[in-house]
Amino acid sequence: MARIGVEQSLSYVQDALREKGYDVVELRQESDAENCSCCVITGLDTDVMGIEDTVTSGPVIEARGLTAEEVCQRVEERLR
Repeated sequence: MARIGVEQSLSYVQDALREKGYDVVELRQESDAENCSCCVITGLDTDVMGIEDTVTSGPVIEARGLTAEEVCQRVEERLR
């Protein structure tokens, strides 16, 4: 199953993705996103300083305002 990086504050999303069988990696620092098929972020501090370094080539999903199930659906859509 795909490896998904999820920001550490999104524990409800981590749990939901694990239940679906995904290998979930907690994103604590930039290097944690390496080798992830997809990343889920809160979106709260996106591009705060105007820096946009790309660490992963996979899709990045912003979880702000979404339920865990909605995030799971978006992950599955992007990984097809």
